Amino acid sequence: MQDSSCAAANFSSPVKTPALAANATVWWLGTLLFAGLWDLSGLDLAFMQQLGTPQGFALQHTWVLERVLHDGVRQAATGFFLLIGLWTLWPARWDQPRLVALALPRRERLAVLLSVALSLVAVNLIKNASRTSCPWDLQVFGGSAVYVSHWTWGLIDGGTGRCFPGGHASSAFAFLALSLPWLLPPANEPRRRAVGLRWLAGVLVAGAVAGAVQTVRGAHYPSHTLWTLVICGGVSLAVWAWLRPRPAVSRSPAQ
Repeated sequence: MQDSSCAAANFSSPVKTPALAANATVWWLGTLLFAGLWDLSGLDLAFMQQLGTPQGFALQHTWVLERVLHDGVRQAATGFFLLIGLWTLWPARWDQPRLVALALPRRERLAVLLSVALSLVAVNLIKNASRTSCPWDLQVFGGSAVYVSHWTWGLIDGGTGRCFPGGHASSAFAFLALSLPWLLPPANEPRRRAVGLRWLAGVLVAGAVAGAVQTVRGAHYPSHTLWTLVICGGVSLAVWAWLRPRPAVSRSPAQ
């Protein structure tokens, strides 16, 4: 008998998971290609020079951007991550039909939690290894660093480094995995795809806003947000492909 968590998440017909997985991979590869082409264009510094001056960035310490859309969003993301943890430990049985956007078997909730955690870890590991300084640290904007591509590993640019990729954008993009149980459900498992699309849209908008906030403040280049999306998306897809429940393989009795 199917428990209510599965029933609440179900829709009317099975979803062709392999085809959807292929589409998701194509979208991810497209994002990877766009991020790579942006880097090759060399537009990062030119873009930031439209926002900053030799005296720095006028919006760097704007209260709304710094206290609300940076500090406040970071605290909200921490709280949301803790809620994801509680959600993972929630009883397997769901009786509230209004919670369809959260109604999943525990194994899938665990996969989402692990995807979020590993996305955050991946971004922070790369940041700690990066020698790239933030735009507001550059000499052209009143700092002490010289511009060095974030792909020039090991070369110290004269600044504090540890700026690539965008940590603040990961506060949102790390939650991309919330959409996957509905967009890439277990094989032959009917799901309401619209639920996954709502999660995906919300996370993408939040990540874009978080990245834009840091860009106009002078903290990150546009490419940092793009690469954060690539990293979080790649980790989420990989973990979900690994942990997504699969149908049992029936075996004929031995002759």
